[in-house]
Amino acid sequence: MRKLIGQSILLPVLLTIAINAQAQNSKSPNIIVVLADDIGVGDISSYRRLSKGQIVLETPNIDKLSEQGVMFTNAHAPAALCATSRYAIMTGQSCYRSSAPWGVWGAYNKSAIEPNQLTLGRLMKQANYKTAFLGKWHLGTSFAKKDDPNEIFVENRGKPSINVDLSKIISGGPESLGFDYSFCLPAGIQSVPYLAFENSKWFPLKKDSEIGFVDKIFMERLGLELEKKEGLGDSNWNPKDIGPLLANKAVDYIKAYAKSKQPFFMYYCSQAVHTPHAPIDELNGIKIAGTTPSKHMDMIKELDVQVGMMVDELKKQGIYENTVFIFTSDNGGLHVDGNTWNAHHEPSDIYRGAKNDPYEGGHRVPFIVAWPEKVKSQLKSSKPVLGLDIMATLASITNQNEDFQDSFNLEPIITNKKNKHIAERDFLIVQGGSRKERTIIKDGWKLIVQYDKKDKTDKTKTPVALFDLNTNLTEDERFNLIHNKKYKTKVNDLFRLFNNAIENKTSLVDY
Repeated sequence: MRKLIGQSILLPVLLTIAINAQAQNSKSPNIIVVLADDIGVGDISSYRRLSKGQIVLETPNIDKLSEQGVMFTNAHAPAALCATSRYAIMTGQSCYRSSAPWGVWGAYNKSAIEPNQLTLGRLMKQANYKTAFLGKWHLGTSFAKKDDPNEIFVENRGKPSINVDLSKIISGGPESLGFDYSFCLPAGIQSVPYLAFENSKWFPLKKDSEIGFVDKIFMERLGLELEKKEGLGDSNWNPKDIGPLLANKAVDYIKAYAKSKQPFFMYYCSQAVHTPHAPIDELNGIKIAGTTPSKHMDMIKELDVQVGMMVDELKKQGIYENTVFIFTSDNGGLHVDGNTWNAHHEPSDIYRGAKNDPYEGGHRVPFIVAWPEKVKSQLKSSKPVLGLDIMATLASITNQNEDFQDSFNLEPIITNKKNKHIAERDFLIVQGGSRKERTIIKDGWKLIVQYDKKDKTDKTKTPVALFDLNTNLTEDERFNLIHNKKYKTKVNDLFRLFNNAIENKTSLVDY
């Protein structure tokens, strides 16, 4: 009798699971893009294994994505600095096409994205996706003045910003760029305002939260340093709480839309591993703080757990197979924590430099795409790719015909379509950081171009370094050949190609 009752209960359950699975397989894939903050190729253990380097910290959840998906081993951020990279990834356009190509857009700066410009959010809305943005924005936002709600607040440099109404984002936030839902940190965890916004409205971190003032003393009480500006923030602000908050918001979003008739697109911009390094004690039942040799590495571990939480929820909801999961970073890794170095962890792996540098370590990043329904085992690709290629790739996956100037479609590589033509880059143009450098890489030859910081027209620029990556890539780009007469023609050819692309605004896809 018990056996019959068990069968009568089990059969409807199995039927429901089958129906849900069939419904999921019949619709477009859900898509999650995770953009880590300041993660280098050496921070991810599956990439570190490629160079046979010492592995101090394992990243098992991210590794699983690479084991079941496509690892791009020649991937680059659009720039060696985060805000400019985020512009390029969000728009699918190179940094130099922006109206503020070198700018770091704080929360009180107007967005450089044009009102009608295509963005990831708008692209996915066109394909009838539910769209969500979670995490660090750093693309500029506008707020009203506190004493004049009809006027946009403009920051007075050098002074704390207090005459600003932070109850809501007026414009420039995720909702204005095509995202249905947002949980947004306008400048991440590192600068003002030290607040979170849900659907453009201030999100109090606790019931008794007020908008107060975050300064050096405030941060010292948390055992942290104030890295950048003092200014307005949540009275309960603590950077260590932000990672769990974001991860749980992502899990909740997956739960809410797992069985929706519309597929969802979630752009998740983690707070990890940007400074200040404030790891949470425990996340998802896993101890974090103090479990690695440095706070920096604790944050890498926290990021890996965040990724694991999202993957686990996708599997729990029965939609993992039909989800495209992309993991990458906004720029190269950090070289800021002495304990990281003492432990012999190498954020940039075998490459010279780090975040903000024009060298390979400044812009080389992990780039992993998992799509279990289409990719059954690990694939590796050495094709040169940029983070801004996400735009054209998602357009292809969602069957949208769009013309892109700079974004290349990686979908044929991801799905291993051997008979389909794959448009490849003839060269890469990557932007450096705050020192105003750009780089062109072609056929393994790399030319670094220095711009005159005083020339706001960007017309004054000079080649300053030439490297042969074919022979000394693993030798830390130490051999600068710029003054070797033997390579004068190479320098001139690369500089000419660089200028044609930059100054003539030529479509890189057409090369």
